[in-house]
Amino acid sequence: MEKILSAFALAMLSAGSLAAAPAADKDPLDKLTLNTIRSHFSQLMDSANKHDLKALHDIFWQSPSVLLVAKSAIPSEGNWAGFWGNEAVDQKLHDIAGSGPVVLAPDLSKLKVVGLTRDMAESYAPMNITVSYAGQDGTPKPFLMIINWIKVKKDWKVASEIILPVPPAPKG
Repeated sequence: MEKILSAFALAMLSAGSLAAAPAADKDPLDKLTLNTIRSHFSQLMDSANKHDLKALHDIFWQSPSVLLVAKSAIPSEGNWAGFWGNEAVDQKLHDIAGSGPVVLAPDLSKLKVVGLTRDMAESYAPMNITVSYAGQDGTPKPFLMIINWIKVKKDWKVASEIILPVPPAPKG
């Protein structure tokens, strides 16, 4: 009986989330909006490569809920960590920029931007990042960058930026 109730509850939750989701074949954002977000992505890359901390600050959502996931320099945080809020994000970006050259080279042919709702979007791009921060040796390495964008008034801001290192392929 417990399994039947669990299955019923799961079915009801799934049905509710499907009703709230946009149609699978229609993006909730038009092409102009998606292109605007692509342009913001390019501005983000350009500002990061120029170490323009003011521009980076401005492109992030001004909220205690903004998130940057990046390499940590503090062992107690683990190898990679989440940095929440503008003060923590600004400090992390300052530390990375101060470590020496930083080059983000996204594969723009693989940049994907999709609308999640009329006020939320997500972008994904594989890239090579060259950085000497926190023990990294300054050679280009593959990463994935996943960004959640939020519409604030009439502009799009970074709500979360998740930078994931791509592990080497297994030897086999």
